[in-house]
Amino acid sequence: MRFLQGRIRDYPWGSRSAIPRLFSCPDAGEPVAELWFGAHPNAPSWVSSDPRMRAYQSDQCQPELMTLAELIEGDPHGMLGAEIVARYGPQLPFLLKLIAPNEPLSLQVHPSLAQAQEGFSHEEAAGISQQDPRRCFPDRNHKPEMVYALTTFEALVGFRSPRRILGVLTGLDCSIARDVRAIIAAQPNSDGVRQAFSQLISPDTRPAPEEVAELVAQCASRRETDSPSPRADALAVRIEDIYPGDPGVVASLLLNPVTLRPGEALFTPAGIVHAYISGLGVEVMAASDNVVRAGLTRKHVDVAQLLRITDTVAAPPIRIAAERISAVQSTFYVPVDDFELSIISLRHADEQVDIRGCGPRIILCLRGAVELWVGEEFFFINTGQAVFIAADDGAVQVRGAGELVQVESP
Repeated sequence: MRFLQGRIRDYPWGSRSAIPRLFSCPDAGEPVAELWFGAHPNAPSWVSSDPRMRAYQSDQCQPELMTLAELIEGDPHGMLGAEIVARYGPQLPFLLKLIAPNEPLSLQVHPSLAQAQEGFSHEEAAGISQQDPRRCFPDRNHKPEMVYALTTFEALVGFRSPRRILGVLTGLDCSIARDVRAIIAAQPNSDGVRQAFSQLISPDTRPAPEEVAELVAQCASRRETDSPSPRADALAVRIEDIYPGDPGVVASLLLNPVTLRPGEALFTPAGIVHAYISGLGVEVMAASDNVVRAGLTRKHVDVAQLLRITDTVAAPPIRIAAERISAVQSTFYVPVDDFELSIISLRHADEQVDIRGCGPRIILCLRGAVELWVGEEFFFINTGQAVFIAADDGAVQVRGAGELVQVESP
């Protein structure tokens, strides 16, 4: 077992306070958008046997320490187990993050495994370096993901039904609304939605900033009692304030708004357009950083790639309910093999209990103080500490009062 220090990702959309305050630290001077726990080459966690290591530390420079990627590379079968190595190669299959959007993330989609492999090979052949901002496929892996809300968490996920899109646009008397309504009314199916979405985000047909502003002004002026969707109107106004003139603001009206309460979870498979809006959550995904963007971003937008891999079939957001598998452990079972998330809630400090799981896993203590037995070894972990448990470390038992997050590959 090793203690982990997560790697801070200071993307501009991140909160300066949400993640530091979770671990009783002062607000950061820069955004702390994400805190990564894993072995992804872009930001592998630092590992140490020192029990004083914290999961969050503002000083990210630890050149004297080994990374989790290096630890696994030195003994892939011992760290991951023969079955994981056979399925995924000598790499940790999942990536655990804390994510804290303070403003909307980019409107984006993630590829399937086949699409990721094709996209990676194409960019490699084109000589696009890993550091090039045009790069959409830095690795060959798919990126299904799930977010577990720690606070109220808002998102846009997947396309509404054509009928509902027409309803949301009802009463908006401007050129964009009329164009989108005409396209979808002529083809009230996924093809019509794709055509409308393509027209909104493609360079040759996207609306001008003043057209976007006109639509948003009409959303803002509608009374709640007259609006088909006050929530969609308010969100468009909010996003326009951050990304003025961006056609992604209009596209938000085509998407399903989602609000998660603390303890609820949302799964997003490949091909689903989405954007996280605000909140604090635990995010777990296949070990990938492949992102294709459509808008609401200052980064590279690749419309052709996005349209190629986007699924425009109307579908409700996939909320995953946890299954209680023991008195202390609840597990979210997702329809992929790369990861599984469990929440361990401990209430009785004098009771030692088994934690179900196998193979390599990461355990993060969100609150409290817990005694942890791993095989024959004994450790304390407190709020703000994370550990990596190797496949050959043995069974895990805990005792204490607090809440833990465990991620593993089933």
